[in-house]
Amino acid sequence: MSTIHLFDDSNNANDNRLGDLEKTIIINNLMEVPFDERDELWRDTFLNNIAECTLKLAETEVVVGPDGFPYFQLESVPKDQNFQAFVIKNRLKDFVLPKGFGIAINTQNANPDWVFTYGDLVNYFLNDEFYTDQSVFSQKNEQTTIGKDEEILVGQPSETILPRHVRTQLREFLDYYGVKNAKIMLIARNYKDEEKVSQDLVFNIVANQFRTEKEFTNIMEAIGWFLPRHYSYIGLDEFAIENGFMPL
Repeated sequence: MSTIHLFDDSNNANDNRLGDLEKTIIINNLMEVPFDERDELWRDTFLNNIAECTLKLAETEVVVGPDGFPYFQLESVPKDQNFQAFVIKNRLKDFVLPKGFGIAINTQNANPDWVFTYGDLVNYFLNDEFYTDQSVFSQKNEQTTIGKDEEILVGQPSETILPRHVRTQLREFLDYYGVKNAKIMLIARNYKDEEKVSQDLVFNIVANQFRTEKEFTNIMEAIGWFLPRHYSYIGLDEFAIENGFMPL
């Protein structure tokens, strides 16, 4: 990972909001477990405690990962040392989400202990869990287009699906990569059957906006970094559905 300083957090340097002591001890003990011994129980225990424990702000605050996205660096708290404390749950709304960072934990080691994408953090902010298994969103292996005779309901994603900060980050990302005036809508499929109903986010992005199919594929895959992993989304021509899209 390459390093980059993106901000000055001096206003928060004296923030002494410490996390849960019990959770901090649990996390510190988990970090001592070798990687090849970290099973499903280790994973569940880690995810149930990491957001509310006390972590240390790394000396190099932000790194750009191999995927090209920025990650806020946190470390396990050291023993008998002064350090700048950071609690993920306390800093999502006012700091992490507005900045557009993921979070990487203990990147000073040969292998980071965990890496959260921006979308993982968004999901925790919305649902109090980093990963959601069951939802109304379509399964990723389901259709990625809208059928010619398919009946759908069209609307806009609410703040509880796509918060303002997420919209801003997506809009700026897409604009940087040439998708000007990005628009979005939310569609519901099989809405007449409560057992089969599903929903998808839809962006006004199609392959002919790009020089190559690969560029289009890369952009569509990159969108997923900003969204909770269970969200499904597709690209569609802006004029395919009348009065469907609204500015992102």
